[in-house]
Amino acid sequence: MAEDLIRYDILAQEALRGVVRKVLSEVARTGLPGEHHFFISFVTRAPGVRLSERLLAQYDKEMTIVLQNQYWDLKVTETAFEVGLSFDGQPEMLVIPFSAVKGFFDPSVQFGLQFEPELALDPSDEGEAAEGEDEDDVAAEEPAAAIAAENAAEKVVSLDAFRKKP
Repeated sequence: MAEDLIRYDILAQEALRGVVRKVLSEVARTGLPGEHHFFISFVTRAPGVRLSERLLAQYDKEMTIVLQNQYWDLKVTETAFEVGLSFDGQPEMLVIPFSAVKGFFDPSVQFGLQFEPELALDPSDEGEAAEGEDEDDVAAEEPAAAIAAENAAEKVVSLDAFRKKP
């Protein structure tokens, strides 16, 4: 098989990250429509991620946030998004580059995307568990892709579906 010098895998991931960017931009402008809400998992130590030392200590490798009822100041740029959430009653502002996102899932319509974040963690590493968090803050332990896998009617788009089999 010929070597992929164009790097279609990277181009496809960038295009799918554009879907997440577009959705979040629209939500920042108009709010969440209908029953839509999002589970977004990301690598906490990826370049450009900003969160408090308290959260970083609790979620050393990966974190999943839920944008549903209680979030504020959602701002989206070409490369990242910023959002306010409450954790154990304490407000926090998070900055998450799209390159750090590992999964995006909207359970209202069973739609999900999985990504290979830049400088991703070893696949054998697991996300840290959340304890005592509100439902709208963090989905304990499970990244968006794992949540999607638990739903029988899921429609997770994996890049492997588009790769040629050897």
